[in-house]
Amino acid sequence: MLLKKKFFEKNPKIFGVFFKRQYCPAKRGKHHQLSNEKGGENVEPNRREFIKQCAFQKFCNTVLHNEACDAHKELHRHKAREITFSDLTLEEARQLHTFDEYFKGEIAFERAGKKITPKLLLEAIRTLPEEKRKAVLLYYFEGMNDTEIAELFNTSRSTIQYRRTSSFELLKKYLEENADEWDEW
Repeated sequence: MLLKKKFFEKNPKIFGVFFKRQYCPAKRGKHHQLSNEKGGENVEPNRREFIKQCAFQKFCNTVLHNEACDAHKELHRHKAREITFSDLTLEEARQLHTFDEYFKGEIAFERAGKKITPKLLLEAIRTLPEEKRKAVLLYYFEGMNDTEIAELFNTSRSTIQYRRTSSFELLKKYLEENADEWDEW
């Protein structure tokens, strides 16, 4: 027993916690004594508690070590499977993209002998002045009502309604003039 005491006294930084009062989170910052300590005396640490603490510390270190090894292995597996875009062949690179085919097999409708396609309608909307175009897009494509659009642009509801309805005349005029030209697309 004397040998143990000398070992602890020689290594106070490692095992000094057993000669002092320990911090107890449950006591909200107050210190408490180990179960075998008596008031204010330096008593040799309880061997059983020391073994429990060492075993728990070893368990924690083992768990942390194993988690670090698993993370390292996972990173290594990812690196082994990853390839940079510059290392891809042209054929492999072509497999990684697609082309949008929004207007492939598009449905066109006819009014007054004119064929109107989605592309033609899109181009007609693009020709509108910005404030009218935004009013039309928000109303018909975003599902907002005139009051919500008016609040968004800080204008009156009647102004938004006027912009939206007056844009119909501009759209109608554009579609009548250009309906036949868009047939080739």
